[in-house]
Amino acid sequence: MSDVSFNIEPVDMKPEKEGPPRRTGSKYDPIIEAFLESQHSLVRVEGTGRDAYYLSMQLRKALDRKEVNSVAVSVRNKQVYLEKT
Repeated sequence: MSDVSFNIEPVDMKPEKEGPPRRTGSKYDPIIEAFLESQHSLVRVEGTGRDAYYLSMQLRKALDRKEVNSVAVSVRNKQVYLEKT
């Protein structure tokens, strides 16, 4: 059995974590905010490069997190729609 050399020393507290700050919110929040600020009651979301079902799930999660109950997300023919209810 090999010997491992080490030291242990008591400390009062752990140091703060270093690194970039954690992201708050969702990268899909701007889509929701733009829709809520618009005058439109129904829009199709395009140009994200994401699968429609994945995008709809992420938008629903963002709406739940923001506690927005006045917007419905739906998928029709592989297209994502936002509708004010």
